[in-house]
Amino acid sequence: QVQLVESGGGLVRPGGSLRLSCTASGRILSIVRMAWYRQAPGKERELVASVTSAGNINYADSVKGRFTVSRDNAKKAVYLQMNNLKVEDTAVYYCNSDLVTPYGLGSPEEYWGQGTQVTVSP
Repeated sequence: QVQLVESGGGLVRPGGSLRLSCTASGRILSIVRMAWYRQAPGKERELVASVTSAGNINYADSVKGRFTVSRDNAKKAVYLQMNNLKVEDTAVYYCNSDLVTPYGLGSPEEYWGQGTQVTVSP
């Protein structure tokens, strides 16, 4: 069984920084893509940043220049360094991954973590 486990959320003041981590575990053959999404109260879940196995990186316009996504393939991990945090960054942040397991007949399947709360407040 595949699990994505996030850590690193918390409460921070505007202008502060947090670093989120997510590690995948279980019977994983390969990881195609890892990403961070977030969902604020009353809003839809949105993509924050993603990184593919080829190293292609994508950011939401609202976080460009402030957030940095990185991955460690050996550790099956993805990280999100968040700097200059704003009140509007407050949300539950979810780790997401497209990965291949022995049970998926060779096709990538999507998995989600349980989410970690990030609160930015004066």
